[in-house]
Amino acid sequence: MSQTAINLVAVSIFLMTLSTLLGPLFHFSSTIPAIGTLAVLGIATLDAFSLQGKGGTLVLDWVAGFSREHRERIVHHEAGHFLVAYLLGVPVTNYALNAWEALKKGLPGQGGVIFGDSELANQLERGSITAQMLDRYCTIWMAGIAAETLTFNNAEGGADDKTILTTILTNLGFSENLREQKRRFCSLQAKTLIQENWEAYQALVNAMRKRASVTECQTAIAEIKT
Repeated sequence: MSQTAINLVAVSIFLMTLSTLLGPLFHFSSTIPAIGTLAVLGIATLDAFSLQGKGGTLVLDWVAGFSREHRERIVHHEAGHFLVAYLLGVPVTNYALNAWEALKKGLPGQGGVIFGDSELANQLERGSITAQMLDRYCTIWMAGIAAETLTFNNAEGGADDKTILTTILTNLGFSENLREQKRRFCSLQAKTLIQENWEAYQALVNAMRKRASVTECQTAIAEIKT
């Protein structure tokens, strides 16, 4: 069971217990929270056995999806990854803007931009990666946070991006100080690339809002840059 699903179960049980204790005082019916708890437990079970850990995320995505700002943050964040990958010559093979889209497309995790990273994987498997390759992908990983910060003055997403970056740099023998230096350098690189291609970025955001295909998104960028 995913950590998200476990958290949902814990919250539902807490609310059920709270409603049982306070219900008689405020004349609340215990039926509604009981049904809600059973629903969450059912989702958690489905999550564990059928959805590979996505069930809890689907629920949270559905709830968060009511917020327009949340949806806008996601599309701006993922457009940052997409644009910088395009500019640095790393192929984008697919993308999804929420867990439900990822599930329908058969993509791993909660979605996001999927890169053609076989060359990176081969180098990491050999335990040797070129400085150019490392900088390229580190810049792409930090591009979501950079894009979100440029648009909203702060970033709420990007925890997974930081985790990937930290894990790879740690495995390559980078000290904590060097990891932080690399993160800052690549964040600045990503920010600069997005700023220098701002019109293309906005065109890409609009295309991704409409769930355009990868090819259509690439065309939207190319039309601005030509």
